[in-house]
Amino acid sequence: MKVLQALGIVLALMLVAYVGAALPGGRTLFGVVLPYLAFAIFIIFFIAKVMDWAKSPVPFRIPTTGGQANSLPWIKQNKLDCPSTTLGVIGRMLLEVFLFRSLFRNTQAEVHEGPKLAYGSSKFLWLFGILFHYSFLTVALRHLRLFTDPIPAFVHALEFGDGFMQVGAPVLYQTDLVFMAAVTFLLLRRLVLPNIRYISLVADYFPLFLLLGIGTTGILMRYVLRVDVVSIKMLTHGLVTFNPFIAESVTGIFFVHLFLITVLLAYFPFSKLMHAGGVFLSPTRNMANNSRMVRHINPWNDPSIKPHSYAGYEDDFREFMVEAGLPVDKELPPKEEAPAAEGDAPAES
Repeated sequence: MKVLQALGIVLALMLVAYVGAALPGGRTLFGVVLPYLAFAIFIIFFIAKVMDWAKSPVPFRIPTTGGQANSLPWIKQNKLDCPSTTLGVIGRMLLEVFLFRSLFRNTQAEVHEGPKLAYGSSKFLWLFGILFHYSFLTVALRHLRLFTDPIPAFVHALEFGDGFMQVGAPVLYQTDLVFMAAVTFLLLRRLVLPNIRYISLVADYFPLFLLLGIGTTGILMRYVLRVDVVSIKMLTHGLVTFNPFIAESVTGIFFVHLFLITVLLAYFPFSKLMHAGGVFLSPTRNMANNSRMVRHINPWNDPSIKPHSYAGYEDDFREFMVEAGLPVDKELPPKEEAPAAEGDAPAES
């Protein structure tokens, strides 16, 4: 049901865009108004989310360690997986952002007959994850040719490298195939693996179907259906220069493609896709493991509250701890006997 719900939402969005663009005023709505609105939502709420994370105090130094910490001089430290300096943290973040190092080191656990717990490699997830992100980035950069005039030189170089195999006419871009294959793998992984399917929600399937819809409509426009690229560039370049113009030759498939992109932009800041910005603010990654060298002060501490050591705590509650049978560092002092009152009979010898 979760899969069908997510697929149904994407198909409904595609139908709304195709039908809505054919209605009076629909081309302006789906071609101009909604893209501007989605871009504004993306920018405002992306910045707001990052600022909210940046203001959140981190009460403890909690970097994730994956190697030997800085210890005795004769013990070699793992400077990237357990950094103790700012330079080491920068190196770790660069590997995390550009090469997904933590995902590369990830392992998967499986229960076999016995029962026995076995750990295995999870390199396929890393491979298709990095292929998806870099192919998506390449496709996005290639689309700059629709928004710029003149087209930057690096876009021409990127197009040449992406289509160097010269398959068919128009040229087949390799990243188109890689992008669709990577998204399909990530979707099938959630559908086939029982443990992943069990924890998956509609919010996990929806972005994947949305990306598949964007990729499919884009491929259809380039390789199957005939679209007026010049008119499309007039619209996209007009959106950037705040002078949009929609020619009559722009067909409905383009509005479907554009609407899915606007939905992705507007949905981005409220979804799990925000890990793109959150990775830089993750205390498990951006903090140095130097708790033995630098005292980390909890920013939540009230300056009027003085620290209470264990020795002071035991002095305050030692009697109650002894009564409860808890071990104490210092024994209770012997109780002094009360002096005998006048007139009391002397104790028998």
